[in-house]
Amino acid sequence: MEDYWERAQELLPGGVNSPVRAFRSVGGKPFFARRGEGAYLEDSEGARYIDFVMSYGPLILGHAHPQVVQAVIRQASSGLSYGTPTELELKMAEILCEAVPGLEMVRMVNSGTEATMAAIRLARGVTGRARIVKFSGSYHGHGDSLLVKAGSGAASLGVPDSLGVPEPLAALTLSIPYNDIESLRAVFHDVGDEIAAVIMEPVAGNMGTILPVPGFLETVRDLTRRYESLWIVDEVMTGFRVAWGGASRLFGLDPDLICLAKVIGAGMPVGAFGGKKQYMQHISPLGPVYQAGTLSGNPVAMAAGVAQLEEIHRPNFYSQLELKTKELADQLVGLGRKHGFSVSANAIGGMFTLFFSDRVPANFDEVGRCDQARYRKFFHGMLKSGVFLPPSPFESAFPSWAHTESTIDSTLKAAEHVFQGL
Repeated sequence: MEDYWERAQELLPGGVNSPVRAFRSVGGKPFFARRGEGAYLEDSEGARYIDFVMSYGPLILGHAHPQVVQAVIRQASSGLSYGTPTELELKMAEILCEAVPGLEMVRMVNSGTEATMAAIRLARGVTGRARIVKFSGSYHGHGDSLLVKAGSGAASLGVPDSLGVPEPLAALTLSIPYNDIESLRAVFHDVGDEIAAVIMEPVAGNMGTILPVPGFLETVRDLTRRYESLWIVDEVMTGFRVAWGGASRLFGLDPDLICLAKVIGAGMPVGAFGGKKQYMQHISPLGPVYQAGTLSGNPVAMAAGVAQLEEIHRPNFYSQLELKTKELADQLVGLGRKHGFSVSANAIGGMFTLFFSDRVPANFDEVGRCDQARYRKFFHGMLKSGVFLPPSPFESAFPSWAHTESTIDSTLKAAEHVFQGL
């Protein structure tokens, strides 16, 4: 594995193809996976880990689920890509539009980033406005309009979070603390007639799992309607992860546009954006807002996603997954406190985060005040004990259907040992 890491750093920026994989937040170096099965990952040296990263969310059934694998094999044997419409694209669209409230038309893309970029372009095209509102600490992909630094005041003008993002473009994005209703009202009072859209995660997942406070989602909907801005609900992470039909169905939301990815692709590169027909009919070739993709709706990816969605659309799937997730989170908190640590957790559906703090945070600034150093030690202790947690205290963990009572018990035994040694 050492040889792999040295070779990777020579050939790939930072040795990885996505930054969080480099383990920079927790220190050390990543392992190289060679196969996954159920709840387990195996590295290049044959070590096995109980996996709670699950490719950052898509693998809600676990690794290499037989139905998903067989669907991919069947489709691959008939061709990898055609450049024409397929029945599988239509089937996927029917499933999504039936399951997700407000999804009347949908366009398939290849990633969550593509979905959010296209949704923002559409919102700007429909409204004729330029400004976007997002929430500090929420990640919506690496599009220029969204890759901005988070502000800690009532709101801040976007400051580029990366070289290569023009300051005038980033300045069109306003960043507000998550769950801060009064700051949101103030921003709309000041510049509401310039705001094309509010884009948000209904449950934040990229600052750890942060739940919306009562009235927060309702306020976003009320203000966007009042000022004729669009409400873009980013369900890249929560879509079909917290409930069938996502957080939009779970919370009874009525968004204008919705972004999806992860679970709907079962581990393949898949994304989607959609919403009400009155807006989606502005997308090319029907309307003047251009969006395209050579591999969008790829048949192999559609086959994988459809197979997974059909498998999870059964009675009690989500109730049992959430019960498992919440029990694990609660027991981890109990173990931590038993050994004298200030820990707390949020859990919903099939995602959770353990915070080294005496109470669960409500926004990005509060997450930043958690004990990050303690999390790093806990992460490495768990990894040495055969449990792979997110290599960042700002990420969510993702239990799957494949995480059995046995794997949960093994996880808790490892946590007991690690807490004792922290």
